[in-house]
Amino acid sequence: MNFFLEQTNLILAFTAVASGIMLLLPTILKGNAKTVGVSQAVQLANQKDGIFVDVRSHDLFKTGSVPQARNIPAADIQAKLGSLPKDKPIIVFCDQGRESARIAGTLRKQGYAQAVSLEGGLRGWVQAGMPLSKKH
Repeated sequence: MNFFLEQTNLILAFTAVASGIMLLLPTILKGNAKTVGVSQAVQLANQKDGIFVDVRSHDLFKTGSVPQARNIPAADIQAKLGSLPKDKPIIVFCDQGRESARIAGTLRKQGYAQAVSLEGGLRGWVQAGMPLSKKH
């Protein structure tokens, strides 16, 4: 019991708990979203007719995106759900993968069982050496 009464030990214990929470936070915020890497996303698109959905703004979409991707900005996703098939994989991505993980989790809750988030977002796609397509 003396262990917790010493200020130094209390600070160390608090730091350890806070670090653990910080490590778990991305998993907690992601909800029930499933993430896939670039190669798995390409397989889903090629083998199961998966659809890439870019949830960034129209302006960012025009600067470059995954070839064949649809642009549905995050703010419009609820209004455009009807345009997405429930029987195909939907590979959602944003710039870094944070916003898309949240959106993919929401889609899964709304019956889009095959909705996934692209790990690392468009940055991960580019880092993997994959091509970009500029939209006009």
